[in-house]
Amino acid sequence: MSTLNFTLIQSNLIWEDKTANLQNFATQIDALITKTQVVLLPEMFSTGFSMNAPALAETMNGESVQWMKNIAAKHKIIIAGSLIIVEDGKYYNRFIWMQPNGVAFHYDKRHCFSLAGEDEHFTPGNKKIIVQANGVKICLQVCYDLRFPVFSRQTKDNEYDVLVYVANWPARRQYAWQHLLIARAIENQCYVIGINRVGTDANNLEYNGLSSIINPLGEVQEKLIDKEGTISYTIDTTSINEIRKNLPFLNDADEFKIL
Repeated sequence: MSTLNFTLIQSNLIWEDKTANLQNFATQIDALITKTQVVLLPEMFSTGFSMNAPALAETMNGESVQWMKNIAAKHKIIIAGSLIIVEDGKYYNRFIWMQPNGVAFHYDKRHCFSLAGEDEHFTPGNKKIIVQANGVKICLQVCYDLRFPVFSRQTKDNEYDVLVYVANWPARRQYAWQHLLIARAIENQCYVIGINRVGTDANNLEYNGLSSIINPLGEVQEKLIDKEGTISYTIDTTSINEIRKNLPFLNDADEFKIL
C-alpha cells in the first residue's frame, strides 16, 4: 500500500504580477492546517494565462522556480504548477514538479491552445512525463491536454496511479472540464486531479475553479467551485489496485505508441 496526500490551492491570479501571486501562494501555504505532501497550483500560477511570453518568461534558474525551490524546502513538500519558461530561445508552458531536495522534474504542455494563440507563442512539448512520490506514480498534464485522451492514455509501459491537470479553464466551458476529467478517470482507471483558478483575467474571461478529485470509477470525491480555497485528499493505491483487479478493463486496451 502507498499513500500520498495532495492539497490543491484554488486561487485568483493577479494578471502578470509575479510578486503578488507568489506572495499570495506563500501566505496560503504558510496557513495550511492539514499536513500535506504535494501542493498543486494552477496553470501559469505566477502570471495568469498570458501570451506575453517575451516579457514574462524565466529560465529554470529564475525567480519563480527559485521560489518553488525555497517553498518546497521550507515546508518539506513537493510543490507543482506551470510557469512560462524560456529555453534555447523557445518558450514553453512548463509544468514543474519541485521536490523538497531541490530536484525538479518538468513536463512541457503538448497541446497549445490555438483558440487563444498559444500555438503562436509557445513550443509544444513532445514527451509524456510520469513522476513518482512515496510509491505513487503521477502523470503530469496541462489544461488543453485534457481534450486529447490519446496522449494521456494509460499503457502497459507507462502505467500511473494519478493523472493531474493544472489549468486556467474558463467557467463558460465548465461542463466540458467536469465531464472530461471524469472520462479520463474512467478510461484510465486512475485518480484524476484537476486544479483550476477563479476570478477574471485581463481578457475578461471568468473562472469558477471547479477544482476536483475523481476516483477511478469516475466518482467525484472532492470539488471546490466559485471561491478561493483548498482541497486536501489522500490517495491510496490499494483502492486503485482493487478496482483494476475487480474490473480488469485495462487488460483489453489497444496497444499503441505515439511516434
